[in-house]
Amino acid sequence: MHKSWRFIPSLKAFAVILGAIAVLSLSISGAWAQTAGDSPGAVKKYVFMSSGATWGAAQDAAIARLGAALDYRHAGSGIGIATSADPDFLKAAMKSGAFSKGGEDFMVQWQAPEQAIALEDTDIGEDVVNASNDRFINALWNMQAIDAPGAWAAGYDGTGARVAVLDGGTCDLHPDVAPNLDIARSTSFVPGFTFNQDTGPATAFRHACHVAGIIAAVDNTIGTVGVAPKATIIAVKVLHNGSGSFGQVISGILYAADPISAGGGGANIINMSLGATFAKGGGNTGAGALVAAMNQAVNYATSQNVLVVCSAGNNGIDMDHSGSITSIPAQSGSALSISATGPTNWVGNPPGNFSQPATYTNYGHQAVWVSAPGGNDVNFGLPGNCGVALVSPPGVAVQPCWVWDFVLSPGSQSGSYFFAEGTSMAAPHVSGVAALLVQKYPGISVGDLKTLIAQTAVNPDGGNGASPFHGHGFLNANNAVSGTMPQLAAKPAKPEVMASAGKVELAIYGNGGASPQIAFTMPASGPARVDLYDVAGRRVAELFNGQAAAGRNLLLWTTSLRQGTYFARLTAGGVQTAKQVVFLGQ
Repeated sequence: MHKSWRFIPSLKAFAVILGAIAVLSLSISGAWAQTAGDSPGAVKKYVFMSSGATWGAAQDAAIARLGAALDYRHAGSGIGIATSADPDFLKAAMKSGAFSKGGEDFMVQWQAPEQAIALEDTDIGEDVVNASNDRFINALWNMQAIDAPGAWAAGYDGTGARVAVLDGGTCDLHPDVAPNLDIARSTSFVPGFTFNQDTGPATAFRHACHVAGIIAAVDNTIGTVGVAPKATIIAVKVLHNGSGSFGQVISGILYAADPISAGGGGANIINMSLGATFAKGGGNTGAGALVAAMNQAVNYATSQNVLVVCSAGNNGIDMDHSGSITSIPAQSGSALSISATGPTNWVGNPPGNFSQPATYTNYGHQAVWVSAPGGNDVNFGLPGNCGVALVSPPGVAVQPCWVWDFVLSPGSQSGSYFFAEGTSMAAPHVSGVAALLVQKYPGISVGDLKTLIAQTAVNPDGGNGASPFHGHGFLNANNAVSGTMPQLAAKPAKPEVMASAGKVELAIYGNGGASPQIAFTMPASGPARVDLYDVAGRRVAELFNGQAAAGRNLLLWTTSLRQGTYFARLTAGGVQTAKQVVFLGQ
């Protein structure tokens, strides 16, 4: 999800001054579910979850018996999509016993439409990461904020990591995106469109391109540079002009999570800068089964050792006190939800506070894993211009000061660059740092990856517990690749070696300290739950509840409980085990 603002000054003058930079020009605040009206005899799509662990012959037969068409089936996740014109099809399918849940698929406005104006640039190649000579490097406060240059200097650039960007049509012609794009594995789940198609001319802003650029814009002496400039991008089109069905997004997740050998995208990380807000349990929207299927798809990705990163949403909602509201897919299954931060008048008053919460971001202890740069609009529309020095070739870009508080990244097929803000821009920073960690620790488990991102984040509040705006803290790329954990340092590279010898195990590290760590090991992927109890036997926290990856899964101490003795209980694989946790506080 992203947020954009109307730019009123002369667009012609603006384009001439900034060359290849443009500002989004549509104002919108968030996305909500939209359903199409029913019509008698209309052909509709339905999303089903198998009554068993997988989708197999029984599900195929149930669909066929009812005269429906099976459009999509994914054996491993137990999810399928069927088409029928029979108004009683859903009811009959659920009576078959082959499915645990089913619901009519519908379209959702997951992102806001955009308009923009921009010019083009040219490409010059470069082998080694040297971001100081990229043309717009001085405008990339976001890279400075997370200390990406420190990670680059340490030799980490995302080499070998694969990031699937589930979004709209991408820019396979942009010089900062094309070199890192895996064309062969990029695909579209939007009927009638390829992965590189979307609305508007070549100069039109493309959300997917902006997101991909934040993750992995190549270092080539022009334009911008991404967090992981040598990571591979897999473009998976699930939206068109910001809209797409639940089925399209779910299918994209499952495709990206499957290995190439199984016909999938072979991703290590899935980035979803998209989202909508629903009533918990589906309410009266009919979305209950679809939300459940989204959870299952995200958890399936985790079971395949694929990290799912999502934008927290731009509704400014306190998700801890939102009543019956949930943000999807930010709060789906085991996904990481990322909130947004941004500076205020950064160019006019350097160095700026990069970690202040953005005005629009959703927040809450239960919703946010970490925060990352998304841009801010505190000074939107205020008079006064500020200049930023350009390099290669040298010059100065002058623009209203508030513009520079947004995030700059590639954005069109014509080779242009755009400013934008939103949690859509925050999530890809985390995906980029995850790519750096995949490079450092090949085969790292999702559990360890999540823990490293959280443990190396910086707490901008100066406190010791989780923050409602920042979760475990503000993202830091250099800390992530520089910090070492004893458990990780000695770990073999192959993920299958990391699993224990056929046992479900629970372990506690750092007992009696300020931040005990709870780890559990799974011999194979599957559902797991870790709860924390006090000495009176009362459950005081749910630390994990979802699909766990095979191998070791580390959980960071995230509660704000008082010091004392507690018990962690693991339930997985038909086994229950508990261990004492001693928390002495700070």
